[in-house]
Amino acid sequence: MEREYLVMIKDTLHLRAPGNWINDPNGFIYYKGKYHLFYQYFPYAPQWGTMHWGHAVSEDLLHWEHLGVALYPSKDYDRNGVFSGSALEKDGKLYLYYSAVKYLETEAEDIHHAKNDAFETSQAMVISEDGFSFDNMGAKKQILPVIRDEELADATHTRDPKVWKSGDWYYMVLGSTKSGKVGRVLFYKSADGVNWEYANQYSHKNFGTILECPDLFELQGQYVLQASPMEITPGNTEYTSQSICTLVDFQEEKCGLSLSDSYQFVDYGLDLYAPQTNADKDGNRVMIGWLRMPLPVKEDGERGVWNGMMCTPRVMELQNGHVYFRMHPEADRYLSREVSDRTQIDYNKPFRIKTTLENGEMLDIGGYEIYVEEDCIKADRSRVFEGMEKYRLVSCTPKLQGRYELDIVVDRNLIEIFVNQGEYVISHVVYGLENSLSGPVERILTGWNENEKE
Repeated sequence: MEREYLVMIKDTLHLRAPGNWINDPNGFIYYKGKYHLFYQYFPYAPQWGTMHWGHAVSEDLLHWEHLGVALYPSKDYDRNGVFSGSALEKDGKLYLYYSAVKYLETEAEDIHHAKNDAFETSQAMVISEDGFSFDNMGAKKQILPVIRDEELADATHTRDPKVWKSGDWYYMVLGSTKSGKVGRVLFYKSADGVNWEYANQYSHKNFGTILECPDLFELQGQYVLQASPMEITPGNTEYTSQSICTLVDFQEEKCGLSLSDSYQFVDYGLDLYAPQTNADKDGNRVMIGWLRMPLPVKEDGERGVWNGMMCTPRVMELQNGHVYFRMHPEADRYLSREVSDRTQIDYNKPFRIKTTLENGEMLDIGGYEIYVEEDCIKADRSRVFEGMEKYRLVSCTPKLQGRYELDIVVDRNLIEIFVNQGEYVISHVVYGLENSLSGPVERILTGWNENEKE
């Protein structure tokens, strides 16, 4: 069964919800000359609901075409949601792996939510011949039934399969929990990518109460675990679940894992969540993550009301035991058209500011303030996040040893601050940016028009 699709929405630089709601990136892969990015999608309202997989493609990680719904609930085991997962190329075909959700009872006034969190999760897959056609009725296969042995995993909260191949084996890592109190990862192995056997599991105090979206990969010969543990930043603000990365030792044969107690946040704005990585066409390890938005945005045109967007693609590199998140070369090339002075900025399009701050200096971007304090870069969105005091308004990096080099991407609803060439990044969702810029600026750059050549 082929999927008929219509390109309705195109995005540049930041992939946004094509209307209504998106969250986690799924199935991120470079396949047959195009980047494919699927995403958690509720097509009926700008709020979380029964999950589908939306689908977008790009040739450069910057210019995205939305292709509508790829996967949707169609089986008893996934009747209430096609949750997050990953993609793999095998024999020229695109293998999609996802978590399948079935509610045991629904809310009487909202069928898109499980009553009392009563649902069960299994793992499933679907194979596409070309990456554009998805047979939801005939090609789905449940590959890991609901795990009902609590010693092995949790029947409700075991999800987000990330699959990769190494040598002759396929590997799957899943996020899970022990009774909702301690997060854990599960490992499975397969000889063919379809039939899976349990291999090992691991718990750690840094895995929060439930571990989501685990992603294990090599970076310059060193294994890195990236994941999103729930409830690791408790307090009086929203978003207690965060995305972290840490260096680990991984033994393939037995799927043995060991790690220290130290970790770093993937993004220090603490809005970004559920990131996923894969290799780009040049072999770089690239991360894309979801930016959580407390309010929807209303636009004129086909997009209408939308909620949820993705960050710019970021290249992960290891330097002195620290993971850097650098602006992807494609984004760097695109945002390279010099603006003669700040009066020439088009605030309706993404632009870029490069500068270095000193103590006592502040950069004010339409009400969004960036400054140095106590050897950290701090970002205050209070004036462009009004009425949302229960969310984190001020974010900061760790100490920087006196170096405050900034590369800032500005969009209408997102500001991303790359500090010291990606040593740390602060990304903040914003609302109501003013068309103004004050403070020290060294260079202002914008994107190239489609009919211009660099």
